[in-house]
Amino acid sequence: MAEILPFRALHYNPHKIAKLGDVVTQPYDKISAEMQARYYSLSPYNAARIIRGLENPGDSPQGNVYTRAASFLRDWIQQQVLTAEPEPAIYPYYQEYWVPGQPQQKKQRRGFIALCKLEDYSARVIHRHEETLSGPKADRLELLKATHAHLGQIFMLYSDPKGEIEATLDAKTKDQPWESVVDEYSTAHSVWKVTEPTIVTGVVAAMRPKKLVIADGHHRYETALAFRNACRSQGQKALGAEYVMVTCVRQEADGLVVLPTHRLLHGLPAFRWGRFVGDAQEFFDWQELHPDEQAEKSDTGLAQRLQLAGREAPAIGVFAGSEAQGILTLRKDIRVSQLMPDLAPSLARLDVVILHRILLERVLGIDPQAVREEKNLHYVREIKAALNWVESGQAQLCFLMNPAPIPAVWENALAGQVLPQKSTDFYPKLLSGLTLFWLDNPAGI
Repeated sequence: MAEILPFRALHYNPHKIAKLGDVVTQPYDKISAEMQARYYSLSPYNAARIIRGLENPGDSPQGNVYTRAASFLRDWIQQQVLTAEPEPAIYPYYQEYWVPGQPQQKKQRRGFIALCKLEDYSARVIHRHEETLSGPKADRLELLKATHAHLGQIFMLYSDPKGEIEATLDAKTKDQPWESVVDEYSTAHSVWKVTEPTIVTGVVAAMRPKKLVIADGHHRYETALAFRNACRSQGQKALGAEYVMVTCVRQEADGLVVLPTHRLLHGLPAFRWGRFVGDAQEFFDWQELHPDEQAEKSDTGLAQRLQLAGREAPAIGVFAGSEAQGILTLRKDIRVSQLMPDLAPSLARLDVVILHRILLERVLGIDPQAVREEKNLHYVREIKAALNWVESGQAQLCFLMNPAPIPAVWENALAGQVLPQKSTDFYPKLLSGLTLFWLDNPAGI
């Protein structure tokens, strides 16, 4: 049973912050060094100072990144740069965006921001769809311990084939938004505030029988679980620690887009291209692109070739710079049920699972623990950036991926079948800083 609650959001005070776009950010794991520098330059109150602080800043209080983040949050609340809503609300959150690489494709994704009661995965109310990495969870836990606040939302999927919850909230989005901003990717974010008891109660009741699948934010969800458990073990009755801030989106909606996350191989001492491609052909057919085709190694060219190959069989693009580039397609005589008897067939035939279980583990000898610790893999969304890593010598090889189908993500998650780390990249991201969940709000949640 999913427990959804309205809450008194902490948010940027429009009387203190004239331009919301100067203070909100992409999620912490999407903030590159260049983005971080730009965010810092936009405003002394930019959320990046809390979400992803600098190691050695020249304009910050003493301490580490976590204690400085807590100091910023405390100061901004005292200065009323951040202010809390007087009454609990649910916040419809709509995003209008263009699909990357498809400028003619404009979409709208509709959801709502609320609190969600934390549940262990074993309760089978909230389901994960991919594995997590240890480093990010340790980092986020230290930040949560210091700040007692969630600045970004966990992205949750729910099923509502008739769209009844969306229709209920749509009626409240005809007026001007409570908050609105266009981000650096030209995505328009609009947030409304709904406090009417009958509507709020109706949404809460309609969500109660739902199962939820985490689309994005696994590390932060598991961090919130760890923080909750720590509070419980210490005998602290912190009501806020039992909840996390989420954005819920209907999984049947046509505004959902998943982009692939490509893998860069690095730091593998024994790696040799010839041996790799030879060993891979025990399981795959290798289609090398000819020199004239290699000139077409733009992000769209490779993506289109990979997409076509993936319609016939599981396929993975490979770029090794001057060595070669091409597509590995799973051989028709390979039985994944025999290679991966521990996995359901629906999971075993996904491209990203085949990459991890066959190419990484069997062909390259990279064990799952090394993957979790990111010893030999780096993750990149843009194909062009991935190719540049290889061409500059920073990576030995790039594995290019097709996006995972949303129905497969949903169905496998509900069945308890978990994809590898970074298997999906739901686009666009939910902005951090639009609403904050402050666990220590004296008015309560």
